[in-house]
Amino acid sequence: MKEKLLIIDGHNLLFQMFYGMPNKIYNKNNIPVHGVIGFVGALLKIVKFNNPNYIVILFDKEQEIQRQSVNKEYKGNRIDYSKVPFDENPFSQLENIYKVLDELNIKHTEVQTVETDDIIASYCFRYMEEYDIVISSFDTDFYSLINDSVKVFRYRGKNSQIIDAQFVKCKFNIESKYFADYKALIGDASDNIKGVSGIGPKTAAFLINKYGDIENIIFHIDELKNANLRKKIVENVELLRENITLIKYINEYVLPFNIDELKINFSKDEKTMDLLKKTGIM
Repeated sequence: MKEKLLIIDGHNLLFQMFYGMPNKIYNKNNIPVHGVIGFVGALLKIVKFNNPNYIVILFDKEQEIQRQSVNKEYKGNRIDYSKVPFDENPFSQLENIYKVLDELNIKHTEVQTVETDDIIASYCFRYMEEYDIVISSFDTDFYSLINDSVKVFRYRGKNSQIIDAQFVKCKFNIESKYFADYKALIGDASDNIKGVSGIGPKTAAFLINKYGDIENIIFHIDELKNANLRKKIVENVELLRENITLIKYINEYVLPFNIDELKINFSKDEKTMDLLKKTGIM
């Protein structure tokens, strides 16, 4: 039985907890800490649920996104948090989150120069032969990484889900390895990526199940009997190639930590408030 590596999409969890807490909570210094409380509480539950041997938490750094050189509109719908007031800004609570992670000896970093998603993917490509890997995130882009060794965990308390290849097949009617191609066809509003107008989930699944990836669909354009569908693909070849460039993960980056550095060495029975008091946050 393989050991397990848990990779947590740090900003994804931060946003989920910051906006998911019912009320703002302030510490004795009148600093908002509800995001910290939510993050740490969720982290401990995610660890307990998945019982990993190794863990790493990766955060995005506020910077220009490399893929915007391909399409300047990519993720152009995101909020500029530099203009958001302190109490309303999730990033204002990162410093205290890092204090708790340091107390737990959990390796974490803000990914520099590239997108965090690509570093998470690179961990999967590097270690999936030797380890079982769980990615904790609500970002469906990670579905394209799912295989026998890689799964996605969606934390929702008692309603948490493990997303595996069977889930992707049942929900989207495609193999998980084609999920990026599927999104290239239908688009992804969360990343401000426009799909091919008139191609929805059923048509995308049909094309993928018949031909496979985007390049193979383009190669077999002339075989499509539906003239309207053929016309849509022909008119959007450039868009589809651009989309797959934006969506598909790049596996060429140096990892910030090697696996030996990620070994868990804290008690999985730690309590949130004890950690916050120990670090002087509460």
